[in-house]
Amino acid sequence: MEKTPTSIPLTNVISSPSPGPPRGPLAPPLYPSPGPPPTTFTPQAHRPPNQTPSSAGSLGSQFSTPPGPPVFSSPLRPSMPFHATPSPPHQAPIFTPGSSSLPTSSPARFINGSTELPLRYPAGSDDSGPESPYVLFSAQKVLKRKKVANVPSLGFGAIVSPGLEIASGLEVVERDPYRCQNCGAYSNLYCQVLIGSGQWQCAICKNLNSSEGSYICNTREELLSWPELSLSAVDYVSGNRRPGFVPVPEARSTSPIFLLIDECLDEVHLTHLQGSLHAFVDSLPPTTRVGIITYGRTISVYDFSEGSVVSADTVPGDNSPSQDLFKPLIYGTGLYISPMHASLPVAHSIFSSLRPYKLNEPEVSWDRCLGAAVEVALGLVRGPTAEISRGIIRRSGGNCRILVCAGGPCTYGPGSVPSSINHPNYAYLEKNSIKYMEKLGHEARRYGAVVDLLCAGNCPVRVPVLQPLAKSSGGVLILHDDFGEAFGVNLQRASARSSGSNGLFEIRCSDDILVTQVIGPGEEAAPDSHETFKKDTSFYIQMNSVEETQSFAISMETKGDIKNDFVCFQFSIRYSTPYLSDVTRVITVRLPTVDSVSAYLSSVNDDVAAVLIAKRTVLHASTSAEAANMRYQIDERVKDIAYKFGSQMPKSNMYRFPKELQFLPELLFHLRRGPLLGGIIGHEDERSVLRNLFLNASLDLSLRMVGPRCLMHKEGGTFEELPAYDLAMQSNAAVVLDHGTDIFIWLGAELAGQQGKSAAVLAACRTLAEELSETRFPAPRILSFKEGSSQARYFVSRLIPAHKDPTYEQEARFPQLKTLTQDQRSRLKSSFLPFDDYSFCEWMRSLKLVPPEPS
Repeated sequence: MEKTPTSIPLTNVISSPSPGPPRGPLAPPLYPSPGPPPTTFTPQAHRPPNQTPSSAGSLGSQFSTPPGPPVFSSPLRPSMPFHATPSPPHQAPIFTPGSSSLPTSSPARFINGSTELPLRYPAGSDDSGPESPYVLFSAQKVLKRKKVANVPSLGFGAIVSPGLEIASGLEVVERDPYRCQNCGAYSNLYCQVLIGSGQWQCAICKNLNSSEGSYICNTREELLSWPELSLSAVDYVSGNRRPGFVPVPEARSTSPIFLLIDECLDEVHLTHLQGSLHAFVDSLPPTTRVGIITYGRTISVYDFSEGSVVSADTVPGDNSPSQDLFKPLIYGTGLYISPMHASLPVAHSIFSSLRPYKLNEPEVSWDRCLGAAVEVALGLVRGPTAEISRGIIRRSGGNCRILVCAGGPCTYGPGSVPSSINHPNYAYLEKNSIKYMEKLGHEARRYGAVVDLLCAGNCPVRVPVLQPLAKSSGGVLILHDDFGEAFGVNLQRASARSSGSNGLFEIRCSDDILVTQVIGPGEEAAPDSHETFKKDTSFYIQMNSVEETQSFAISMETKGDIKNDFVCFQFSIRYSTPYLSDVTRVITVRLPTVDSVSAYLSSVNDDVAAVLIAKRTVLHASTSAEAANMRYQIDERVKDIAYKFGSQMPKSNMYRFPKELQFLPELLFHLRRGPLLGGIIGHEDERSVLRNLFLNASLDLSLRMVGPRCLMHKEGGTFEELPAYDLAMQSNAAVVLDHGTDIFIWLGAELAGQQGKSAAVLAACRTLAEELSETRFPAPRILSFKEGSSQARYFVSRLIPAHKDPTYEQEARFPQLKTLTQDQRSRLKSSFLPFDDYSFCEWMRSLKLVPPEPS
């Protein structure tokens, strides 16, 4: 290892107490404001503890090739007979904290003259309770008949966002929750409580459990004082009793950041990167600890102990760094990570000292030892190991974020691939590199570090190789056009978002419900990672990180005809915050069951249903050929929904799509044409990154990625929301189109010709675009262009070509058209170029379907 200009070893400055049992005095209740889209995995089917492999059910393991996201398949759960604790001789009155009557599959056991008192809802109400922001179902009612409920084309399920920021009104409880000793479910507002003894009946398995006398009370108001018995979502917070743990102020415990900077950049890209890096460190809180590492053929670890002098230790990048190499770094006097308030001038000097890489070879062949650089950063995060410390207590550094600013692929050292895909052994070497990156990501996760890869430039970064590194560590890989504004915003948001670690997501349902598939940011949990219960048939999913921009898409079916009036669902997430507090979030939802198909369809949430269908579809579209097949599957799915739930037109072979699902077919048409399945994106690497992001994204971002939102600027600075049709391309107007990862601003030619007015309108549109994406991660590209420009094709290709429809259909589906004069209509009509793409109505008719009439 060489030092420039001097050789000063490093003092280990990143450390945290060794992990231990998450119990103890309560630390300040600090929670993650989650943010990154993380990993994808396809685990084996979950089997209850007491179930043998041969009895695990007919739904076997489902796998998809990397970088495929998780698909969890549950076995058919065995029917569980009713096992209840005998009632005490003198039965006390019963309170039901969610309803006056909790339906069961066996006769009611509370028959000793007791009185049931409703706490939230009147007797006989079919109200399913307050809607939770953490769980949104595709329908607010469940069909009782299995044959109709399990129609696969529509399906039933939920989008669960376990890491959402704590909403106003969510109760925080500083104690451990009460759990069912039979199935592991948590006490909730739908449990029945014996107020004399404090016993409570589980809403999932109907087992009677003890509350250790806590629920003994005399009045309804006393029972309602327990948050879990009156609210659908509760956070249980416990402190930390880990050995050596000393609470510190929040400002001092912010997660450290390592910046890994690719120094193999040309002058243009380096200039943009330097600007983004300068703005990034200026935006950080003064107490944030930052380390800076650059990599090319060698690795430079910058030392902040020299005051205003810039110096670095140089490490070779051809092999994985050895423990002997780390000794002077860890036990020396160098300072490789420092608070911004002490090292800001040095950081600016480091960024300014970077020089363009000049070599007369293709950029893709420049040596970049990205893998070895991440290993060096992890070595500093890890600190002393047991082998080196000689009896010193090992303290692993955790909750660190490694931000890699990459301009090209890893072509040197461990994890490298040949610069040309035509290399005779490329496939073999790529396979080895993928395994290395996945192992490196798991190593990062083991030490509490999340690796985010922010890539930019014109050089292909070999997404299949780098994606496993981000995925396995709980981070995200993002592609940018350059190192400019969007890159800088994502750099800031990646560092600012806080994430929980060691997440364990649990799914429990009533016996009538079967979970068939889970898609989201996790992997099947090991059996020894959670408690086991006698009749536990729940899913356990290990999460690499718990963040706000994540969600799980959960598909469900009914196991038979449902006889109960309600079905219950419970979702819980346990994780550690960056400040070493342990949080258990419990969300319980109850839905009514119905016989009427019309009542069921009226309760369908088109947005949630469309996102669930989209995630199940995109999961199987890992290549362009598979994407083409999935477009055909969308056609077949829409036809099947119409055949099963719609009606046949009189004297015709056409079917009318059900009116209750008015917006669903149009959202699926957008999915079929858009970047996730369509041909808008040219390079397969871009589609792969977009696909992985979508499969883990929150409901809001997922919905925007499926169906764009169109807003037209109006006089006075207001905006009118319109359908995403090309009829919005009016020459005197400006339009903002939000498509999730991209936001487009389109200026009509007539408006663009008015310089003063167009500048004001453009500024208003840009302000709106920034407001729409203010908290979104990754931050979208914001592109603006004029009518007729070459870039306008990005905008036009995402709009439905409704100009091909008859006038009466245009006016019915795009009412704003009625406000135009005849001259404006003529000019609008003449502005469109002829092409073969279907409009929405033409597509529906090609499927022999009549589209639902707009309301």
